[in-house]
Amino acid sequence: MSAATIYIPRDSAALAVGADRVAKKIAAEAAARGIELNIVRNGSRGLMWLEPMVEVATPAGRVAYGPVTTKDVAALFDAGFPANGTSHQTHLGLTEEIPYLKNQERLTFARMGVTDPVSLSDYEAHEGYAGLRAALGLAPEAIVQQVFDSGLRGRGGAAFPAGIKWKTVAGVQAAQKYIVCNADEGDSGTFSDRMTMEGDPFMLIEGMTIAGLAVGATMGYIYCRSEYPHAIAALNEAIVAAEKSGHLGDNVLGSGKAFWLEVRKGAGSYVCGEETALLESIEGKRGIVRAKPPLPAIEGLFGQPTVINNVITFASVPVILAKGAEFYKNYGIGRSRGTLPMQLAGNIKYGGLVEKAFGVSLRELVEGYGGGTMSGRPIKAIQVGGPLGPYVPEKNWDLPFDYESFAAAGATVGHGGIVVHDDTADMASLARYAMEFCKLESCGKCTPCRIGSTRGVEVIDKITQNKQRAQQVILLRDLCDTMINGSLCAMGNMTPLPVLSALNHWPEDFGLETPDQAAA
Repeated sequence: MSAATIYIPRDSAALAVGADRVAKKIAAEAAARGIELNIVRNGSRGLMWLEPMVEVATPAGRVAYGPVTTKDVAALFDAGFPANGTSHQTHLGLTEEIPYLKNQERLTFARMGVTDPVSLSDYEAHEGYAGLRAALGLAPEAIVQQVFDSGLRGRGGAAFPAGIKWKTVAGVQAAQKYIVCNADEGDSGTFSDRMTMEGDPFMLIEGMTIAGLAVGATMGYIYCRSEYPHAIAALNEAIVAAEKSGHLGDNVLGSGKAFWLEVRKGAGSYVCGEETALLESIEGKRGIVRAKPPLPAIEGLFGQPTVINNVITFASVPVILAKGAEFYKNYGIGRSRGTLPMQLAGNIKYGGLVEKAFGVSLRELVEGYGGGTMSGRPIKAIQVGGPLGPYVPEKNWDLPFDYESFAAAGATVGHGGIVVHDDTADMASLARYAMEFCKLESCGKCTPCRIGSTRGVEVIDKITQNKQRAQQVILLRDLCDTMINGSLCAMGNMTPLPVLSALNHWPEDFGLETPDQAAA
């Protein structure tokens, strides 16, 4: 009898709840019982409440068990694992039939949790590098046109059309151009970048290589935050494998075109997620925001034309080149095309990653997929787009989840991070936290952000303590207006968004009796 293949995630979220210990226990138990196993450490499927989730390959498909602890292992084998284990309490059935996973549209995350992340052969066996091979058969301008026609927009939060950015860099004459990946995923409640780098690093490498071919860049950098050691290790291992196989280097797949890639580790600054501060950091300088113009597409890294995109933006490129712009564009609505890996976090029953086409509602995501709050209490507010995203009230939970609909309602899509709060949340405290966060993380270059956030904390404290409350509300709104319109980057001009949304939709938490008082 051939050895059964068992999949146990190496994703850091799974490791945090004991995946390594479970893998060792399963291996030891199998050895003690004389059962031969082939254990593959895959990425996570993104069903975080079921981690560690163990899968067994069967003729009918993979069968899942989870969450599995070391205490479950002996009983799992007693129930017939790995050949059978249906009687065990952790048995979940066929992985692909789990509703949370089955009802998604996984384009970018199609391989996530399926393959061994650092196995190049496994990647290629699951349609990996089909996009790069297709790109090598096209002229550079045709590659750019495919990305433009797909409607792909920056997934880091700004939602700028990727094709326009690439076309700008391609059109600039320069001896050296660069591709830079912003992997400084610092927003609370976001983890799709981390999952990609840990669970499918070749996809990011492939997307950046295609970008290099498209614009004539020969060098790329992945700027990854230091808090992601597992991602950095996986990326470096994958880069070495890609170089050895000829997928990176001076002669990419025999094309005569060069592209090299290097990982640069950030030092923990939130503001280095802003593209120009990130460039400063890569250059070895203090991470401070640059004034624009010049745009990085014209004068970016080391003063040269540079494409800067987020992890998920680059990771979306291979499928576009492999299956065509129309295939990708057929997902989504309006000007929001394709899919977005949305991350459910906070006070939520079933936290995890959900990749859906634009157009799904926030209510379906947090109640349908997320199952409501972990506490069992009613949802009060949902913050979308990271710590600087507005809080979305219930009246807007049924809007289509897309850039235009959310913008019209004063909300943001951002990086797809969704953080849920139940009815015990104090919105004044959350508004204060936004200002305090900015105060701590500001690079300090511009006054509205540096001083405005400090004054913002003080003013909110006076409002909640009823010290000249009416006057302080007016002052808070004026302060927010100054920060929005006077700050150099998104750090300062987005910090007021959660503050104003909390004030506008939950005035009672600020000690205000009516919305009119909040609008004073």
